Amino acid sequence: MLVGKNHRACYSDGSLSIISSDSMVEIQRTQSESSGSLSPSAEEESKYRLLYSKSKVYVNPTAYARDNIPGFVALVKREAINPIYLLAWIPETLLCEKGTDEWNKFVKIEEKATLDEEDEDAVLIDLPTQRAESYAFSVPLTSIYSLLVHPPTLSSWYGTIGINLINSSTLPTLHFHDDESLSMTLPSRHTGRNSTSAYPPFTSSSPSSSRPPNSWGGEDLLSRLRSYAHLLRSTLQPSLFIVDPSKADIDTHTTQIFDDDAVDDILAQSSYASSHSPVPAHRRPRPLTDVPANAPPNSYAPRSSVLHRSLYPPSISTAQSSSQARMALLQSFSNITRATRHAAQNILSHPLAKPIVPHLPDPVKSLVNANGDLEWGSWVEKGGVGEFESARVYLARWARIVAEEGDRARKREAQALPSSSNVVEEISPLGVFELLHSTVNLPSPKTSRDPAHPIDEALWAKWFDKDGRPKVRLEEMRRQVFRRGITPYGNLRKKMWPFILGVHEWDITGSEREAKWEEKRKRYREIKDEWCGVPEVFDRPDVLEERHRIDVDCRRTDRTQPLFSTSYEDTADNGPNGNRRYTTISPQMSDIGAQSPSNEHIDRLAGILLTYNFYNKELGYVQGMSDLSAPLYIVMGSDEELTFWCFVEVMNRMIQNFLRDQSGMKKQLSTLQELISVMDPDLYRHLEKTDGLNLFFCFRWVLIAFKREFPFDDVLRLWEVLWTDYYSNEFVLFVALAILESHRDMILRYLVEFDEILKYCNELSMTIELDSTLAQAEVLFLSFAQLVADIDRRRAEEATSSTSSVLRRRGTSTSESEGRASLSKIAMPTLSDNLRDLLKTGR
Repeated sequence: MLVGKNHRACYSDGSLSIISSDSMVEIQRTQSESSGSLSPSAEEESKYRLLYSKSKVYVNPTAYARDNIPGFVALVKREAINPIYLLAWIPETLLCEKGTDEWNKFVKIEEKATLDEEDEDAVLIDLPTQRAESYAFSVPLTSIYSLLVHPPTLSSWYGTIGINLINSSTLPTLHFHDDESLSMTLPSRHTGRNSTSAYPPFTSSSPSSSRPPNSWGGEDLLSRLRSYAHLLRSTLQPSLFIVDPSKADIDTHTTQIFDDDAVDDILAQSSYASSHSPVPAHRRPRPLTDVPANAPPNSYAPRSSVLHRSLYPPSISTAQSSSQARMALLQSFSNITRATRHAAQNILSHPLAKPIVPHLPDPVKSLVNANGDLEWGSWVEKGGVGEFESARVYLARWARIVAEEGDRARKREAQALPSSSNVVEEISPLGVFELLHSTVNLPSPKTSRDPAHPIDEALWAKWFDKDGRPKVRLEEMRRQVFRRGITPYGNLRKKMWPFILGVHEWDITGSEREAKWEEKRKRYREIKDEWCGVPEVFDRPDVLEERHRIDVDCRRTDRTQPLFSTSYEDTADNGPNGNRRYTTISPQMSDIGAQSPSNEHIDRLAGILLTYNFYNKELGYVQGMSDLSAPLYIVMGSDEELTFWCFVEVMNRMIQNFLRDQSGMKKQLSTLQELISVMDPDLYRHLEKTDGLNLFFCFRWVLIAFKREFPFDDVLRLWEVLWTDYYSNEFVLFVALAILESHRDMILRYLVEFDEILKYCNELSMTIELDSTLAQAEVLFLSFAQLVADIDRRRAEEATSSTSSVLRRRGTSTSESEGRASLSKIAMPTLSDNLRDLLKTGR
């Protein structure tokens, strides 16, 4: 795809001059200086014949539907000895200026089922006068380089076609509103033309006469364009069509990346072809010579895929050099998203994929061995993906950085000034709550957090008697953890987290607690013994699959942490051979070359997760669990039993996130959507307008409790606050709301497309300040609780008596009466059960 810049190109052909700019392409007629009037032949050549038209094709200058401009897309032929075919889009307003007769010509052509160029009843038109603000354009087909075609989908009702010119400029995107178009609402049309003058000529086997009706307007336009130009669909980007491609374009855009038979051919050469394999019989490797007799030949050349070409020496290569092949592969992989990277790692790290890995180009091998998002991101940047970011996303990110720096400066100034009780704290917009606050004088919520003074060993020791029985109530302990957090120094988290999570009971003596813990240790060993040292279970096919998935995830989780950063080669205890590269969890110890190296702690973590797979057989292991268990293992000092039971309690809280049908995640995102609608209606309406109410950009936040949004130490601080359930069992949703509220101005001002919001929110990772976010989340919860209480109070009062409002105003001040009168006009939001459940605490 060509990206348009501020280019201006001019094409001139006799009486026709075509000038293109970044806003429009204009057709101008030029007159010879030697003649004051057109000769009859010149006048005849200035005629334009309308070959095709389609109504209700829109251009969208802005993101708002009210600004959309309807018009006709048309194919026009300039009658001359050497005719020129043009693609045009004319807005309805310009066409109306020409009168009813001109409008009827376009409607007549659109209603015609077929078109014969020799038809004597030709429709000749005069192209309307071009105006820059109208977005109209008319360009020769020879000046178009490519078309970017996006058919209608479930999420995008109208299909689009983008037009890229040879001079690198881009025309306005055409949106096909087929539900309004005359030609698409008429009975199905079948185009039966088979003209020998069309380029390229139809072959005898062409199915044009029996072609099924087109499914949408863009497809109809493409089928007509094929009569006048050669359209080549790219294999690198299926939505891209090259117009009249050159030889270089054909070589680039018809090369297959992975041929369907390539993997099977590789496996056929390996020992896996004759060995036991879980692959079904109909998908097992076929011989290289086993080619179906009726296989269709390549339309352009007998070239094979890039993967095939990388398998053989240059002497028997059937196509371009390996360097060109690798370049094509890199260009294709530059479009792979972050999610696809994980899928590729899962596939290529499987033991069955081992024979393929040595034959892959180096960039793909680096993908197989990628350890984290940073390495992948830098590789994508080298591929040029980051060069075409949306200007609005860049502007929003820049504005966010400036705003954050301003906030930090104001905080420094506030700390330098003497405190005053008369200063009114500024609050952010809170939707309905803000209106209620202004009318009934609700107190402004304030945060109670004091992270500068965390709980330390001395305070923890003061909370217990000599026999180990606590002196303070469990609720007080949770309140202090919520307010202050736990010191990161020493092993206090290892002592406190089991109490916060409920692994250890609180209100019992130390000896009673130790006895109960010994029972849990024994229970863990019993569960682990179900698979450990039992070959008939350990090597069972379903367990093999779980082992592979667990092993792959554990090898790439938190590898920057010291416990997980080393490999067996880096440790002193490497076993008798001094080179221990295997793990007890990996399905085949000899096939670890395609994966990141393991070590003792990675093996132990994998064993804990495999034990949980046997503990909760209904749920089993789900991707993402390794992200939750790795910090527990580090904090617990690699204690397997403590890590396992803490992980069990974490999963009891978050099990809804990992249900196979994703019903738990859908419920939480739906609740967050309702929370936004109540607390910030402006943000809700903006998300609704941008199709962002699905809140996909919050999915990862909630799924693994912001594990990848904060640095590791901040994640530990955040989790211990969430586990207290001090205010709400679903406090994670208020943290998500706090992040959105912190960036609401950037979202409302700069981001007008869903993909822009998604990109912006994904890039917030590792940039969010934890303490201010938790403080704002607390304020938001208290505001929400006040809102619910006031709504319930008002509705209870209204239900008492229709005259109760009059009686309540007696004896009150004028200002208070006016406040209640104005409040009575506010439409109270309806609170669902999901919203009310946010006020529940304790488990």
